[in-house]
Amino acid sequence: MRSDNPNVQGIKHMAFAVRDAEAALEAYSKYLHVPADTEITHFPKSGNKVALFYLGGIEYQLCQSTAEGGRFDAWIKERGAEGLHHICYAVDDIDAALAHAQAQGASLRECKACKKTGSHAHPEGWVAFLDNDAGGIEIEFMQVYTPEQLKAWEEGGAEAV
Repeated sequence: MRSDNPNVQGIKHMAFAVRDAEAALEAYSKYLHVPADTEITHFPKSGNKVALFYLGGIEYQLCQSTAEGGRFDAWIKERGAEGLHHICYAVDDIDAALAHAQAQGASLRECKACKKTGSHAHPEGWVAFLDNDAGGIEIEFMQVYTPEQLKAWEEGGAEAV
């Protein structure tokens, strides 16, 4: 059965909360042939480091907090295990996607990195997080920038898009 939500285009990425990004990447490399030299990027603003790669046409993010009590560390401690933290859904109109979700009773959550609630600019597009989960998995929406919007972001940041 297919969803009739006209706003969702597909999965943008899946983010996994891990204790050790290097060790998790090593397992993906060993068992699924993800390149072992995949870069692990540190994001000081959000306090995490991420191994980002594509597998089966889906972007995977292995996310490790860089400080105790960080977003992913706290999530792992709360649940007692590593696992799928959130799925980011690509949408063609983030405002319409949020309105649809809110009409169904959803509420919005603050973005931990930006301290903003609702749709706001990020490096790849406008994002927003629901304060509701689905089976313990957080929901993120992203309206990916057009090439022109991406260029504006790269040249001037959030205020430019």
